[in-house]
Amino acid sequence: MTSVRLSATARREQVLDVALEVMGRAGYHGASMNDIAEAAGVTKPVLYQHFDSKRELFLALLDEVGNRLLSAIANATAEAPDGKSKTERGFRAYFHWVANDHDAFMLLFGGGARRDDEFREAVRRITDHAASAIAPLIAVDIDDEERRTIAHALVGLAEGASRRLVDRGEPFDPDVVARSVSRLAWAGLRALG
Repeated sequence: MTSVRLSATARREQVLDVALEVMGRAGYHGASMNDIAEAAGVTKPVLYQHFDSKRELFLALLDEVGNRLLSAIANATAEAPDGKSKTERGFRAYFHWVANDHDAFMLLFGGGARRDDEFREAVRRITDHAASAIAPLIAVDIDDEERRTIAHALVGLAEGASRRLVDRGEPFDPDVVARSVSRLAWAGLRALG
């Protein structure tokens, strides 16, 4: 089926990218390994050389998508000079991710990943990692437990706004949304101090 011979690593990355598109749109239950193999231009046995099952592939996708999201936020906030800038840049990176990688958002936060215990646990780990990355950016004098709770609240704020935007099914300007949501978050964070 395929005319280009890729290294095992490159083929695995290709399969993940194609599976993200297929499963992001159709969901875990709506996509088959045949669908993914066909979209990737490979045979089904090639898929099974990289992933033992559709479940293993989906879990790998959840990890990959989570890592991409966390990297985008970390890169955006790394050089921010202060708390307000970190808040703005973090939300901007997040909403750009949602706008530019709709399939990844749907894979991670769509209903399919939440209906299965193992998938739900993978998503919980990702949101915990996101909150752990955000917590040190909260530059106010509060105890660590409160800081973690606020970090989880900020993750939920971004996810909730994104769900509404995605459900509307219309394009949105991630910079405009990020500006509004970061102002709300920053006002709340300043009130904590």
